[in-house]
Amino acid sequence: MKGKVVLAYSGGLDTSVAVKWIQEKYDSEVVTVTLDIGQVDDVGELKEKSCKTGSVAHYTINAQKEFIEDYVFPSIKANGLYEGKYPLGTALGRPLIAAKLVEVANKEGCYAIAHGCTGKGNDQVRLDVTVQALNPKLKIIAPIRECNLTRDQEVEYAKSHGIPISHKARKYSIDQNLWGRAIEGGPLEDPSIEASNDVLEWSKPVEDTPNESEYLELEFHGGVPVSVNGKKMGGVELVNLVNHKAGSHGIGVIDHLEDRLVGIKSREVYEAPAAVTIIEAHKDLEKLVLTRNQVEFKAIVEQRWAWLVYSGLWVDPLRVNLNNFIDSTQKKVEGKVKIKLFKGNAGVVSRSSPYSLYDSELATYSSSSTFNQKTAEGFTDLWGLSSRVAHNVNFEKSKEDDTD
Repeated sequence: MKGKVVLAYSGGLDTSVAVKWIQEKYDSEVVTVTLDIGQVDDVGELKEKSCKTGSVAHYTINAQKEFIEDYVFPSIKANGLYEGKYPLGTALGRPLIAAKLVEVANKEGCYAIAHGCTGKGNDQVRLDVTVQALNPKLKIIAPIRECNLTRDQEVEYAKSHGIPISHKARKYSIDQNLWGRAIEGGPLEDPSIEASNDVLEWSKPVEDTPNESEYLELEFHGGVPVSVNGKKMGGVELVNLVNHKAGSHGIGVIDHLEDRLVGIKSREVYEAPAAVTIIEAHKDLEKLVLTRNQVEFKAIVEQRWAWLVYSGLWVDPLRVNLNNFIDSTQKKVEGKVKIKLFKGNAGVVSRSSPYSLYDSELATYSSSSTFNQKTAEGFTDLWGLSSRVAHNVNFEKSKEDDTD
């Protein structure tokens, strides 16, 4: 089959193998695309590696600002955590990557889009679904999935075709962007063994962190962070700064036994210092400015939102609907949250907001309290009425049964 294929290219083992494989099997030219959302160290090196591997063209697209503002910020508003732990770093990046691949495919006249995803992972779904939604005419090519290749077989293929691979790539599979690093494979495949410190790049091992705490004050407006320690800054700069500050105190390491879409339980290690810190601060500020009903119902919405994003359904109308609800709750999520960073823990120590629902005159136990305690007697009597009636009926019934 002649023509062009656009390949999502990271320069890692999977996508390096994919370039050669597509050329051999499909007899097609390969256009590689690297989307920089916080993982590209050397643009020139990636382009050179792509060309040496055999691509006819290479695109490097800096989409860091778009990633933070259009994907990460909505996730902060949603307190986006899959299964209560994973901040969705990779999951948030994939629909943006898919969208840019489609743009390049349309520009270059490509008949297909390719990626290096395996048949075991979640990324195949995230990319395939988004691409097919944006341009159903594009064919999907996934060499690793199509040939059922194992990591060992990929390494052998790379060696036989003169494709260079890094030492770390041999040991772990790593994906990263501004919102986090995802590490899997190798020794991590045994969930009974503690992950070694060689998986870490952003978060210091706790035993190597400072013996003195550090404070960060995050300011939020409309549910998103806008300043650190009183300094206003853009989203990319802010996330990078919090990643550095929190990571230096060992914060953000998540060792997670995760339920993948395909039904496999997978052991993943994530590094997400900024995500862990910012979401913790955001959730705390919400408790200050939202009512109990809003907080409790939003938690239900958040769980579904995180599942949709994790499951590759960013384009699903329900995700858009849920975003509209979430946005409506964020109008008064404004204020400052101070966080204490120490030995792997990011703990909120103070919070304030012009929309605070905390009334000190009601809450205080001092003589200045405006709360009328006498009204509580009738409240407690009615509050427990149904429970008391049910308990008494069941108690009497159990006594009759015992007599029988």
